[in-house]
Formats: sequence, structure tokens, C-alpha cells
Amino acid sequence: MATAGKVIKCKAAVAWEAGKPLSMEEVEVAPPQAMEVRDKILYTALCHTDVYFWEANGQTPVFPRILGHEAGGIVESVGEGVTELVPGDHVLPVFTGECKECAHCMSEESNLCDLLRINVDRGVMIDDGQSRFTIDGKPIFHFLGTSTFSEYTVIHVGCVTKIDPEAPLDKVCLLSCGISTGLGATLNVTKPKKGMTVAIFGLGAVGLAAMEGARMSGASRIIGVDLNPAKHEQAKKFGCTDFVNPKDHTKPVQEVIVEMTDGGVNRAVECTGNADAMISAFECVHDGWGVAHKEAVFKTHPMNFL
Repeated sequence: MATAGKVIKCKAAVAWEAGKPLSMEEVEVAPPQAMEVRDKILYTALCHTDVYFWEANGQTPVFPRILGHEAGGIVESVGEGVTELVPGDHVLPVFTGECKECAHCMSEESNLCDLLRINVDRGVMIDDGQSRFTIDGKPIFHFLGTSTFSEYTVIHVGCVTKIDPEAPLDKVCLLSCGISTGLGATLNVTKPKKGMTVAIFGLGAVGLAAMEGARMSGASRIIGVDLNPAKHEQAKKFGCTDFVNPKDHTKPVQEVIVEMTDGGVNRAVECTGNADAMISAFECVHDGWGVAHKEAVFKTHPMNFL
């Protein structure tokens, strides 16, 4: 394209400070460097993760920053060494990338690439430790290596997936995060067998996608858990057979589910990121074998579950 190798000026929604409204700015987007691509973003969705790091409550405040990670676009130009993509390809950015060479990428058991695994604190590109975004020469930081709240963005090639150009980008952009996250969690990680019972905690886009995975797997009973009763009707379309609102019960929701299912569900998928919900999901699964001291408490950081 005519813009290849040149700085592109475009509009982007910039987060200058934690919790402050995003500001539409003209940014300069540098050409892609080695193993990078520059994409024209046509559609971007808003994921709650963007909001979470915009608020920066309990997180490292990396500002000014261009958020966004769930999107669809077209390759504008490619950097040195990129052979699998060419300008004009339709693509989805993916925040959990693959270098295709490390032990994780070579294994079927993990997708936590040594090079491109999630790093929410890194606001620069891996190749040279620099940002590809500037405003009047001042660097603007990246987010999750994607930064899709910009008309153009630069992404490592390992975090870009080529898709069929016939696929409508305004819809499949959701596959860039929420849908594949939930569906994949059920189909590829929990792997429920036909006839099993499954509990889904949190019925947003990720939770509904996880529920769809349970339905596709042939689960006989799918229990949706959410604090918003309005979510029930929508969840029915994705296979929800039972709905539990923790606020409707005086006892912990895991105890409610254990009683409902005569000992617990076969699988539980937690889709909120809330540590208390993680504990509830873990404790509503049918018990197995093993004994610990009755006062013992198992503690670990939630990120370790990833």
C-alpha cells in the first residue's frame, strides 16, 4: 500500500489517566519493525478487561495508553521477516500470541508462549522496547500488544490470526477475545463429556460462550450463576437449564449447587475474574478423594490458574 514504510496519522481513543474519560486524539503510528504487522482496525469491541485496566484499581498504572484487544481489521503493511501475512489479509488480533517455537507453543498442553504470553504491564513492543504510537513525539503506551482503540495499530505477527475474508468483521471481531475465551475454556480445558453437569459462573459474553461449549459437548444440565436475574432469559438460548442468583440464598452459592446436583457438578467454568467466584466454582465441583487438615486453607494468586 502507498502508506507502507511511512508514519500514519490517525484517530485513537487515548487513556491519559486512570479512570478519566478517554480522549479522541490524532496519533502517529510508526511502520512495523521486524516480525510486526500494522493493521487497519475496522471494528473493535469493548471487553471488561479494558475497563479493568483503565480503572487501574490494584493494577500497575501504565498511562498514557491506547486500550483495546477485541477487534477485526486488515493488514496495511508488514515488517521484516513476516512471511505468513501480506497487505490486504483480513485478521484478528490475539492478545495471547504464539511464537510457534518455544516449549509451550510446541506442546498441546499449553498456549502460554514464552515470548508472547500476557504481560499487562508491558506498554512497548518486544523487538526494541519502544512504542509505535506517539503524539507530538511523546510515546503513547500499548495494551496487551494489540491496542485496538486506534484506527491503525502495530502488533507482533504472533498475535495476529488470518481469517477468511468472507467472514463479517463486525461479528467475528468477538472471536478475538470473549467468544474464543469462553468456548475454548469449556471445549479445550474442562472438556465435559456427554451427560455431565456444568456450572457457568458469570453470564456475560465469555460466560455465554462457555455455556455454548457445554451445550455443544452434550451436557445434560447447565447451571448459570449470575447476580443479574435479567441474564437468565438470554442464557436459555445458550443451553442454560437452571439459573442461580447468589443473592437469592442465605448460604454460599456453592452449597446451593452441591445440593441441587446431589454432591456437585462435574465441571465448573468461572468467567468473572472475581476471586470469590473462583472459590465458589471450585467448591461446587463434585468431591473426589484426598484429605487435608480441616483447618487448612489453600491460597494462591488467581493468575496462577492461567
